[in-house]
Amino acid sequence: MSNFNQERLLQVLRAPQISEKATYVADKNEQVVFIVASDATKPEVKAAVELLFKVQVKSVQISVLKGKAKRFGRFMGRRSNVKKAFVCLQPGQEINFAEGGAA
Repeated sequence: MSNFNQERLLQVLRAPQISEKATYVADKNEQVVFIVASDATKPEVKAAVELLFKVQVKSVQISVLKGKAKRFGRFMGRRSNVKKAFVCLQPGQEINFAEGGAA
């Protein structure tokens, strides 16, 4: 973990992905889904999650969600690509996002 820059690790994770699929994956596979920086690597994501949430990470899978082509008036534009990380936690570990917000 010491081979990564601490400031870099704080910028790797953008936000947790909260959706029906993310909730289903969390319940079924003990995985958590994060939106991460577009240049983030698997070891960086693992180190960042372990640093920020004080949990042990078993594995990380990464997927890139391609941006859609959209029209802005008479111009065609494109949404930016989004990189998602599916973080698999060691058995018995969990990250609870519901505690931080207003219930």
